Amino acid sequence: MKSIRASKNAGFSLVELLLALALGMGLFGVILQALLAEGRNSGQLVRLLRERAFQRRSLDLVASDLRQAKGISAWPELAEPACSLAGRAPVLHLETAVGPISYSFGRAPSAIWRGQVLMRCGPPYGLDGLLSAGESTPNRVVIDGLMATGAEVSPSEGVLRLELQQQFASGGREQTIRSQRLLDLTGLELL
Repeated sequence: MKSIRASKNAGFSLVELLLALALGMGLFGVILQALLAEGRNSGQLVRLLRERAFQRRSLDLVASDLRQAKGISAWPELAEPACSLAGRAPVLHLETAVGPISYSFGRAPSAIWRGQVLMRCGPPYGLDGLLSAGESTPNRVVIDGLMATGAEVSPSEGVLRLELQQQFASGGREQTIRSQRLLDLTGLELL
């Protein structure tokens, strides 16, 4: 008889088991919430880094065009654009050995683009990284999601200041990022 009582006292009661289960489920819920929050934060960071990379590549393209240019228009709105601007405002006009390059800012050409866009119209680049002569002059979106004053190009005293400002939804809230670059205009003819 003693052995039956000893084995009865050796286990856990139902109340103890239910209490342990409830504590375990509570701990699991807290850990799951922390993991989900971390996933949202990393998603927002990835989106921010991707948009910054787009801005950097856009500024690199303008800098590359500027390096291959022989002249820059002081008044881009008065220069003959490389192709139709479709109501967008000209912000930069360059003359190169293979043809003009025009940058314009304004309404997107189709609904697939977000917000305002910066567009480039001019000779395309070849596989060698140089502008191609004799090619058609495509009009391409350089970057989208720009704010109403999201693309500013201002030449002054031998320097061209480029600034891009984007706004996008990330994690349920609006985020704004801005990139700026100064480019040397030495050796370029002012048109």
